[in-house]
Amino acid sequence: MRAVLNGLRRYQQAPVAAPRLARAEIARLGAVSLKDYGGSGPTVVFIPSLINPAHVLDLAPGNSFLAGLATRGLRPLLVDWGETAPLGLEALVADRLVPLIAGLDRPVALAGYCLGGTLALAAASLLGPAVTRVALLATPWHFAGYGDAREGLADWWAHTAPLATRLGVLPIELLQTAFWALDEAGVVAKYARLATAPESDIAAFTALEDWSNTGAPLSLATAHALAETLYRDDAPGSGRWTIAGQRIDPAALTIPILDIIAVRDRIVPPGAALSTLGVGTALPLAAGHVGMVVGGRAPSLLWDPLAAWLGSSSP
Repeated sequence: MRAVLNGLRRYQQAPVAAPRLARAEIARLGAVSLKDYGGSGPTVVFIPSLINPAHVLDLAPGNSFLAGLATRGLRPLLVDWGETAPLGLEALVADRLVPLIAGLDRPVALAGYCLGGTLALAAASLLGPAVTRVALLATPWHFAGYGDAREGLADWWAHTAPLATRLGVLPIELLQTAFWALDEAGVVAKYARLATAPESDIAAFTALEDWSNTGAPLSLATAHALAETLYRDDAPGSGRWTIAGQRIDPAALTIPILDIIAVRDRIVPPGAALSTLGVGTALPLAAGHVGMVVGGRAPSLLWDPLAAWLGSSSP
């Protein structure tokens, strides 16, 4: 406990991180926008999770996944979900994400991180030939693969839903407790390690922790869909998820799908991956949920092979 509190104190006293480089906005629909990370080559639309801000994919100078891909022969575009809109999960896909992608002047690849990958598969199903391939990064699809953790999430939602209903939204402060419960020991251990970490590690820890503890509230409709349609009912994994009247079936897609699985992931267990259902090509990485994107080995472990696959014309 002493180590954890000392680590927490170091985090609280750390200097505020330098602002990130502003990126050009090339399209907007409501609160949702597309930001351009430069580069040349195939255009890839990156779809982050709705939980926490999009900038984990552009975390800090010298540690930017998207900037790194822009130097590896791609043109990355980032979906920024922006502030809370009173839309449900399905409407965010059908009325925001799909029109933004359809408005681009060429077919594109999609890449989704965490729940962003779940939404990327839905968008690809609705967009047809406008999407050339889909990469999934630590993405849940087969939610029954969470196993016993689903009971804990259901209990969290039973206690949280009444308060969220009174507030009119689901704030990140309430949502975070659900994800902490998936890896309680990890939450404690990271602060214990920070207590004795070298000073040179503080800035990187602060940038990541600031990201993980911030985010716009979710609308009640989206919160209900996440907690009930996805996690409780496993509508995607059981083939019962529909958007705009269309069943979302990744097996029906005729484009290449790369399912990148972080084998040490505590947030999205490997058993929840799409490829466990026999769809897509699995690529397991010896990394955790966030480390696969921003860790010290991320450029060689993820950035290089993903850039090569996204830039390829073969499956």
